[in-house]
Amino acid sequence: MNNDLLFDFTVDKAAKTVFITREFDAGLSLVWDAFTKQEILDQWAAPAPMRCKTKYMDFKVGGRRFYAMISPEGQERWIIQEYTSITPKTNFKLYNSFADKDENPELPGSEWDYNFSEQNGTTKVHITIFNESLERMEKLSDGFRIGFTLMLKNLDDLFATLSQKS
Repeated sequence: MNNDLLFDFTVDKAAKTVFITREFDAGLSLVWDAFTKQEILDQWAAPAPMRCKTKYMDFKVGGRRFYAMISPEGQERWIIQEYTSITPKTNFKLYNSFADKDENPELPGSEWDYNFSEQNGTTKVHITIFNESLERMEKLSDGFRIGFTLMLKNLDDLFATLSQKS
């Protein structure tokens, strides 16, 4: 694994926005698929020891992903994501909110904007997360940074496993 890969996590409380920039030692198509395909997302998109389980995912504008992060004790934290814009291999945007198991959202939520670029086999992902309320952002910020960092480590490990198989 390349330890020189960029990872920046910045919180701008005044703008109610989190900025994440992360490089991956993998090609653009693979990184794009890891963020947009259910079968790959479920392998990495929860901080260990939690696991991710997608109930359904329809990756298209207006489509939704409904999934849970599940603790080792079986507690489920459900999340709804609605895709608002998709430009293949370059960008997608979604609206994210926590929910109950019956898909009733807990508002306010957040707007996520993912941008992808590749240079010399390294793919850079810029993620901007705008929170509708400062209170929501502050409630999430401490655990979110730790959890998101662990999730991205899961993704690094998955890419390393995939590169060993090829």
